[in-house]
Amino acid sequence: MEWFTAPEYWQGRLIFQRGLAVVYALAFLAAALQFRALLGERGMLPIPRYLARTPFRRSPSLFHLRYSDRWFAALAWFGVALAVAVALGLADLVPLWAAMVLWFALWVMYLSIVNVGQAWYAFGWESLLLEAGFLAIFLGNDTIAPPLLVLLAARWLLFRVEFGAGLIKMRGDRCWRDLTCLYYHHETQPMPGPLSWFFHHLPKPLHRVEVAANHFAQLIVPFGLFAPQPVASVAAVIVIVTQSWLVISGNFAWLNWVTLLLATTAVSGYPLLPDAPPVAGPPGWFMGAVFAFVAMVVVLSFWPVRNMLSTRQAMNASFDPLHLVNTYGAFGSITRVRQEIVLEGTAAEHLDDDTEWREYEFKGKPGDPGFRPRQWAPYHLRLDWLMWFAALSPSYARSWAIPLVVRLLENDRDTLRLLRHCPFPDAPPRHLRARLYEYHFSTPTQLFREGIWWRRSLIGEFLPPLSRERLERRRQ
Repeated sequence: MEWFTAPEYWQGRLIFQRGLAVVYALAFLAAALQFRALLGERGMLPIPRYLARTPFRRSPSLFHLRYSDRWFAALAWFGVALAVAVALGLADLVPLWAAMVLWFALWVMYLSIVNVGQAWYAFGWESLLLEAGFLAIFLGNDTIAPPLLVLLAARWLLFRVEFGAGLIKMRGDRCWRDLTCLYYHHETQPMPGPLSWFFHHLPKPLHRVEVAANHFAQLIVPFGLFAPQPVASVAAVIVIVTQSWLVISGNFAWLNWVTLLLATTAVSGYPLLPDAPPVAGPPGWFMGAVFAFVAMVVVLSFWPVRNMLSTRQAMNASFDPLHLVNTYGAFGSITRVRQEIVLEGTAAEHLDDDTEWREYEFKGKPGDPGFRPRQWAPYHLRLDWLMWFAALSPSYARSWAIPLVVRLLENDRDTLRLLRHCPFPDAPPRHLRARLYEYHFSTPTQLFREGIWWRRSLIGEFLPPLSRERLERRRQ
């Protein structure tokens, strides 16, 4: 059955699978390094408490069998090791069935984390990684040529990511339709990168060109993915270029990276990579598994398609707890003004107008006006992202804001590891407060003369001064 495989996409499969394994490794690494403060037994949103009120059918996870911080850490670090091994080629050195087991193990372990991650894992790129990771199981390894049906499923996933994002923009904020959204977005996006200041200061006519190009890339180009070659390759290259543009202009975890990797599977032939080696035909059991997988994608696509066609299109929604076939889309509305929560502590026992307050600094989110934004993506700083949402509305922080304050008032070691700077290294503060500021990128003159990347002005209080004693009285 020659039609079943497509040897000309061997290099695309290689790039996609190795790259996806790297993303898996970073996702597991972020989980291993951040979970104790966020989700651990003494975390802000403890997993044991979540498991006690959530049945397995709603959040399938290995942690329903047993949970401890040690078990979570072991699973996360094993995920890192396994993903690195796959990125280095382990899946291509073993039999086909064993390669599928490796990819399946990565998917099950990361699904287990996402399904207990609560607010910290409520992002579209979690579903995207899981859906792409499940698809990778059926792409095979070097023992067979890439299955054509699975390659088409990858294009269908890429289509939903791009076209869904394009639709949500056209149906959402008017600035997408009048081409002005990028007057604001580079400045107000959740976590700016080191080049975001420069992107923001591009001439406004160029910003309008950026938006128009984005509409073309997301609403027109995706249909080209299903055209004959070389049109499909051209469409994929356009996606790769536009996603690369997003990579260098901001920090969106691995959203752009997985999208870019999916596009590599639609490119036929890479001149710098060797041609596909001679391989045997696919075994019958594997063909059956591929047919079953594709049939599942077809059936489960009903809900994402219905969502895309709906005038009330939802962004980044999963329709099943396994995150097998999802709907995507982001930034249907754009904030015009950036607001940031700044946490401050003091060692003073009694508060007055002369009290000295010192600021905590985060690794990614803006704080100190003189600190240049860093490039973190595809690594994901989960607390930094949720702080951006909390600045938009306190409701986003209702479940974890006070636990965060409590942990900072205790100088909790795991929580302090999530920060860039703690102003109280020797003893915890007596009081902690949160203030809300309006942030704008500095002007070129301010940057080059004063060395500041941001200018800010105080809006008001986000949280009043809190102490451990006051919080204990509130709990009583």
